[in-house]
Amino acid sequence: MGRYTGPNCRLCRKENTKLFLKGHKCNTEKCSFTKRPTPPGMHTRISSKPSYYALQLREKQKAKRIYGMMEEQFRRFFRMATKAKGSTGAKLLELLERRIDNVIYRGLFSHSRKQARQIVSHGFIFINTKRVNIPSRIIKENDEITVKAHATFIQELKNTIDFNTKERSVPSWLILDKDNLKIKVSRLPQREDLNIAINDQLIVELYSK
Repeated sequence: MGRYTGPNCRLCRKENTKLFLKGHKCNTEKCSFTKRPTPPGMHTRISSKPSYYALQLREKQKAKRIYGMMEEQFRRFFRMATKAKGSTGAKLLELLERRIDNVIYRGLFSHSRKQARQIVSHGFIFINTKRVNIPSRIIKENDEITVKAHATFIQELKNTIDFNTKERSVPSWLILDKDNLKIKVSRLPQREDLNIAINDQLIVELYSK
């Protein structure tokens, strides 16, 4: 599966909003979007009213970039959402939130989802005692995520949790046990649990054409 390897701050400028792809830096004066909140490229100040299709496309691109996914993988998650009961848009966001890399990020184990994917890929994460190294793995209710690694990494992880606790909190559907480095999925996430400004209806309309 491919992945984006270009400059992250360029994506925030393209979507005209902070996507928080670089963790703590996005909350400081060093944030590139704060210093230059204009789209990348030439003639960016020449703007016109976007079409409805453009709004739909930008909403889909924003969601993809927040969760660090490429088009093929994002479409696969959308197809899964269409087969589930309930609102397709809400189910799509629920599935995205249930990715193990996102759970690691939401549980304060990492500064960003990109860092969370590295932690998973390196084989440090276990779900119910089973090692997982695929960042797109979808967690289930009552799953327990634990970490097994060398002492140096364990201490770094605890320092990361302490740092992240000052800037954001663990969502209500997760239970963090910092001392034992465990995350318990107490329930599945709901649409109202998400603090992400994504208009899922625009994404559904785009893919339904």
